[in-house]
Amino acid sequence: MSRFASRDILIVDDDPDILEAFAFAFRHEGASVRTATDGASGLMAIRERAPDRLVLDMMLPRSSGLFVLEKLHQDGVELHVIMVTANQGKRHRDFALGLGARAYLLKPVSLPRLLDLAAGMLCPSP
Repeated sequence: MSRFASRDILIVDDDPDILEAFAFAFRHEGASVRTATDGASGLMAIRERAPDRLVLDMMLPRSSGLFVLEKLHQDGVELHVIMVTANQGKRHRDFALGLGARAYLLKPVSLPRLLDLAAGMLCPSP
């Protein structure tokens, strides 16, 4: 059985190559994948239907990934969030984790590591 069978994964990233690679990897593992290319669209997708896992880029057009996390935190929405970014700043990492991100991965992200991390978030989905 696939690790992500019957799981809904939302990937929010403005880089089409990263978006395609992440989506392909999760689909290959059995997930139902939705994508968004900016923070505002990502928030809308979350509000329409909360995903089981959210892979969220930090630097996005139309609302950064940190803004998305802030809005979710303000609204009391708890999700399994993996933040992906090229930003190596400790302050940004600490802020993202403080807002509820479960992990903070630096780009380029290893697909096996991303999948293993997402699969390892074994708590029941909110």
